[in-house]
Amino acid sequence: MRRTLLLVAGLMFAGGTLALALAPQGAPQVPADDALVAKAKAIHQRVITIDTHDDIPGNFATPEVDPGVRGDRQVDLPKMREGGLDVVFFVVFVGQGPRTPEGYEKAKAAAMAKFEGIHRLAEQMHPDQIAIAYTPDDVERLVKGGKLVTVIGVENAYPIGKDLSLVKKFHELGGRYMTLSHGGHNDVADSATPRQDEPASEHSGLSEFGRQVVAEMNRVGMMIDVSHVSKQSALDAIRTSKAPIIASHSGARAVNDHPRNMDDETLLALKANGGVMQAVALGGFVKSDPPAKSDALRALRAEFGLAGGPGGGLAALTPDKRAEYDKRRAALDEKWPPANVQDFVDHIDHAVKLIGIDHVGISSDFDGGGGVKGWNSAAESLNVTIELVRRGYTEEQIRKLWGGNLLRVWREVEKKAQR
Repeated sequence: MRRTLLLVAGLMFAGGTLALALAPQGAPQVPADDALVAKAKAIHQRVITIDTHDDIPGNFATPEVDPGVRGDRQVDLPKMREGGLDVVFFVVFVGQGPRTPEGYEKAKAAAMAKFEGIHRLAEQMHPDQIAIAYTPDDVERLVKGGKLVTVIGVENAYPIGKDLSLVKKFHELGGRYMTLSHGGHNDVADSATPRQDEPASEHSGLSEFGRQVVAEMNRVGMMIDVSHVSKQSALDAIRTSKAPIIASHSGARAVNDHPRNMDDETLLALKANGGVMQAVALGGFVKSDPPAKSDALRALRAEFGLAGGPGGGLAALTPDKRAEYDKRRAALDEKWPPANVQDFVDHIDHAVKLIGIDHVGISSDFDGGGGVKGWNSAAESLNVTIELVRRGYTEEQIRKLWGGNLLRVWREVEKKAQR
């Protein structure tokens, strides 16, 4: 049977009447309208909630990183239960590296280690709690039976190198979407964020090999993901694909002018293709910091010796240093408030108004830099539904946003492959 939501973490002011919502022990109580929260909670329990992007480390599903117990990760099984998050795409991500035979082998090995970790979680460590879904029907059956669900996404086509056969291999291992590129160009497509030593464009979009990759993904039934790719790469993929495509974790550039976000022209092309943009709750994509805050953050990170990228080296700080860093970071956030759930739903609103309710979904990019105030872990997933209800979205619309649209695209990709 369907899971029971274990908490309500309301955020919003609605209808002019304020009440205190339930929250995890030790968390601050926050204002919310009782009737609104009750309505949102009931909807949240009834719909299938899918987050299409959560990053994992190379030692995922080991004694050191056990998602079955509450830990530091933004997504673990207890937090999924608490927040009523049914399905998460755990992501096989390998950052862009040297495009050499040695580089490809190393990337493939890193990808395989993450595939193995996800299978280990679902098949050895916690098979009583979570299972891998290979089809949309699997998702619906498993959620109905009360299990948490993982689907596997592949972020960055770099691990396939120039070996087209690895598309089928990754699909056989459970990969149900693959992002064509990431930070830096690869052999498949240009990136939205080239590295400093790269030209703005290498292939003028999708490469010839990239077109072969798209065709092979169509053939095996793997969703094509255009998050992270350049605008021209996305448009080329949309024109080349015989099936709908997705953007697994992207924002609306009209709301926040960031190169990782999708402009209106690309969103309209995605609509014509029948695809779906999964709006992402990564703070920097949702809302850009003013220059003064960006300068202060860079200075703070430099002072503590922190590198860029997911996590940024925070785990290496001593407890005292981490506490000091967190305190000073909080002071900057108080002066310049970071993105919150309302800012995140602004991206959903824009996309829905532009391309329609059938082409928009929800993603977090948790554990890879994702999170906004109010939705900073799977345990707070209800807050997204609360904000959607506050803005007047119906249950059927919320069902589509939280996963119905993604399941539709997935099914259409499967049908195209079967034909």
